Amino acid sequence: MEIQLATPNDITDWLKLVDKVKQDFPGLETPQAIDAHKHTVFDFMEKHAAICAKQDGHLVGALLFAKETAMICFLAVAPDMRRQHIAENMIAYMLTFLDTTTDIVVTTYREGIAEGIAARAFYQHLGFVAGKCTEAFGSPVQEFVWKRR
Repeated sequence: MEIQLATPNDITDWLKLVDKVKQDFPGLETPQAIDAHKHTVFDFMEKHAAICAKQDGHLVGALLFAKETAMICFLAVAPDMRRQHIAENMIAYMLTFLDTTTDIVVTTYREGIAEGIAARAFYQHLGFVAGKCTEAFGSPVQEFVWKRR
């Protein structure tokens, strides 16, 4: 398994992964939304803030993060590759680009929403603590924070 910064050469495989998981993410419901995500990914790639996981040359995981706010903006693993620590390894790699004292923030669906059950359990397993509730892309979400100081 290779964990590395994503490059524009990865965009086709990245979007194939997004197509497999889009039902788990608010804001990826339409072709226009997928196109907007594509442009967002290119922006993150330019900032060296897009990470991918590859198995045998195939992209199986994707992570976007904001360095300025230490926020995980997007994290996905191919359904057939889950439970192999890929997401955890991508987060560990992401941490090498962030200040060691900065808290890490992510949002996912609120408790009780089926699409968020696995993500909530994953983040809590890593030590993230549930925080404030808000909305993203018109969906109810909750912030999770990993305190690092």
